[in-house]
Amino acid sequence: MNKIAVIGAGTMGNGIAHVFAQKGYEVHLVDVSEKALERGLATISQNLDRMLAKGRISTTDKDDTLQNITTHISLKDGVKGVSLAIEAASEEPALKMSLFQELDKHCGPDTILATNTSSISITQIAAATSRPSQVIGMHFMNPVPIMPLVEVIRGYSTSDEVTKQVMDLSHKLGKTPTEVNDYPGFVANRILMPMINEAMETLHHGVAGVLEIDTVMKLGMAHPMGPLQLADFIGLDVCLSILNVMHNGFKNPKYAPSPLLVNMVMAGKLGVKSGEGFYDYTASKKAEKVADRFL
Repeated sequence: MNKIAVIGAGTMGNGIAHVFAQKGYEVHLVDVSEKALERGLATISQNLDRMLAKGRISTTDKDDTLQNITTHISLKDGVKGVSLAIEAASEEPALKMSLFQELDKHCGPDTILATNTSSISITQIAAATSRPSQVIGMHFMNPVPIMPLVEVIRGYSTSDEVTKQVMDLSHKLGKTPTEVNDYPGFVANRILMPMINEAMETLHHGVAGVLEIDTVMKLGMAHPMGPLQLADFIGLDVCLSILNVMHNGFKNPKYAPSPLLVNMVMAGKLGVKSGEGFYDYTASKKAEKVADRFL
């Protein structure tokens, strides 16, 4: 398995492409937008520059990593000859189902189809294909080049062999794969998102302010980042999508998104990506500092 495709050049997609390319894999980065591909490559280059400045890689390492990546607008061309295709599109069930129908159509019969979904059922996604035994979840953490965890999620029909291949591959990337079962939110977000949501409810009900809530969790619970700042970093729209998936999947009101989160997303206050969320990133440049902390 030395040639892979990554579908989606956004935050997660370019991070996944980065780690595979840095380990010597031939990476086909696919997106419908040329501008998205350009931004993705620029982000990879910038992240490599940070690693270079800290002495973690050499100039040759950077050049080799970038040379291992080719970009494609056409999904059909991008997945040609790959052993693994990893979807890293937006957390929207309809979009993922449509993409997996296309991947099933254009990928070779032995190609493993993986999704980076952070909450959506692998079994549901696999049902859109004719190869459910070859569909699996590979949930990388953000920022991908730094965070060591990969949640490996088996769908109802995912084979033992495919699971083993993906676990072994994750180890080769220098990651720590952890196998979990297919329930809404899996493990990471089933635990994380209710905590973030409760922090928003705590703010919404006036118990404390943004800085105070984050300070309590950082100093009192030894979290490296407060839950509201973390929500900004993840993207408030992503947090809302994940909570909606869990709320719909479990039919349990404890997963209902905070009204404050719903209103902020409707207002376009999405966190770092929009320049404003629970913190203002436009004037203070905190967005850059948050990113630098992990690289």
